[in-house]
Amino acid sequence: MNLYEEQEFTKRFDFSLWRKLFNFVRPYKKYFIQLCVFMILIGGIDAVFPILSKIAVDNFIDKNTLDGFWIFCTALFIIILLQAYNVRQMIRVAGKIETGVPYDIRKVAFQKLQQLPLTFFDRTPVGWIMARLTSDVRRLGTALSWNMVDMIWAVSMMIIMQIFMFLLNWKLALIILASVPVLIIISIVFQNIILNNFRKVRKINSKITGAFNEGIMGAKTIKALGLEEESLNEFSKLAGEMRNFSVRTATVASLYTPVVLVLGSIVTGLVLWRGGIQITDGSVSYGTLVAFVSYTVQFFEPVKQFARVFSELQYAQASGERVLSLIETQVDIKDSDGVIEKYGDIFNPHIDKWPEFKGNISFRNVSFAYKDGEKVLENFNLEVKAGETIALVGETGSGKTTIVNLACRFYEPTEGEILIDGEDYRKRPLLWLYSNIGYVLQEPYLFSGTVRENIAYGRLDATEEEIIRAAKIVNAHDFIMKLEKGYDTDVGERGGKLSTGQKQLISFARAILADPGMFILDEATSSVDTETEALIQEAIHKALKGRTSFIIAHRLSTIRSADRILVIDKGKIIEQGTHDELIRKRGHYYRLYTNQFIEEQESKVLAGS
Repeated sequence: MNLYEEQEFTKRFDFSLWRKLFNFVRPYKKYFIQLCVFMILIGGIDAVFPILSKIAVDNFIDKNTLDGFWIFCTALFIIILLQAYNVRQMIRVAGKIETGVPYDIRKVAFQKLQQLPLTFFDRTPVGWIMARLTSDVRRLGTALSWNMVDMIWAVSMMIIMQIFMFLLNWKLALIILASVPVLIIISIVFQNIILNNFRKVRKINSKITGAFNEGIMGAKTIKALGLEEESLNEFSKLAGEMRNFSVRTATVASLYTPVVLVLGSIVTGLVLWRGGIQITDGSVSYGTLVAFVSYTVQFFEPVKQFARVFSELQYAQASGERVLSLIETQVDIKDSDGVIEKYGDIFNPHIDKWPEFKGNISFRNVSFAYKDGEKVLENFNLEVKAGETIALVGETGSGKTTIVNLACRFYEPTEGEILIDGEDYRKRPLLWLYSNIGYVLQEPYLFSGTVRENIAYGRLDATEEEIIRAAKIVNAHDFIMKLEKGYDTDVGERGGKLSTGQKQLISFARAILADPGMFILDEATSSVDTETEALIQEAIHKALKGRTSFIIAHRLSTIRSADRILVIDKGKIIEQGTHDELIRKRGHYYRLYTNQFIEEQESKVLAGS
């Protein structure tokens, strides 16, 4: 079970969290101040309308005259126009905050994803990440814009109305004010229930997003195994859990507003009762009582909005906790302060200060264990000379990929050190090393776009001639020219419109274009046909010339020309040498090679028959 997916949050209302979130509003400080001003003006004008009702009742209705009526109407019209202007400006400014803040949060979160090492992605589901960058961020954008609009309006209107009510009649004002403590108690009772339920909703939402992702990416496997019904049942179970918690949350939230309205009705009745007594003894005018009834009704409108916003903020806090948990994830593998000061960071590198990458690599007493405590390497030693081709063979789980990932600094040793060109690679910038790595996977990843764009991803400023030359080096040019639009052919999502071999050759061209000092080939020919394998073998021979390279191979025929073959077992080198040397030893490699050769020959015979 994923550590991040299961993280629990327990605070009711976390002021420190909201302080962090408001840091994202800081670039929009000017707009936020404008928003506050417009909302205070809107709330103030809304609070003035009952006063206008009092004036109308006392001066025109009670006195049965129209003297000054048109002046009153003109003033009312001007106030309405001013309110319309305030509302328009409020919508414009709030809209800028609503679109800007989520953009900034997603940008920071995506930047964090670029900094996080492979270990993070190994243990973190895609759905966990996607839920935070989509629905959680969207909810935060709404909370920090429109919910703030309603909050400021409600607070400013309640304060201004209280001032007017005390100026009109402090006794009636106290009746209304007495309801505030009751309202606070009700809010506290509902707060914890709403927040806890919504946290569960957001957590299940991450699982559902992950299930969508797995269902789409694994559609072929699901259909091939006939697991459609099982997959649907599993998804239905998750969706049912989310429905139940969502209904429970909505039910509790829906009870909050009626309770507030009942309280408002009781207070209105008390105001009418007490105000009626004061009218009979002449201490209060009819207009004042009308104004107070309006204030009582209007006072609970912002209270109701406050209650709604309060619930929304509970939802948003659950989203905020989850987004910040991503943004504040500690980076396990990063440059030290000294390295950053000298060479810059990943986003602002001082490339002119980078040392030359020659390709000498040394593992010195390297031990490595995963976070769960599983030890893969212990006191591992290896010397690789610049330009040497090292092949790694062994059973699944023997440590081959771990060795390569350590060499690339995708992981770092838990003990010992790895030197590149005689220097501990932790004293060199990450980007320097990564920019000198060409990595070709068993299942190559192509981005949505054209063939040209995918090759150019190796070096974004590459010219057309350089792109074509890279394709020719890896024998990809001929098949590319046979495609419908040549280099302008769209490859589809993840390269779905191309065969595995074609994707492999394009990924080779992309790596060649980047001109790396070190190549990593991870089972690069295990999923292609014999004809394509021959093309890739020729491409490998050209690509690896003069470069330090590591080849992880299942098909042992592909590594016969390697300078050195390492047979790995349980994180240790049990045999090493050239192909011919290891065959003559008639040891572990010999058995692997001969067994595989026999299997391949049997397959050819069966295929021929």
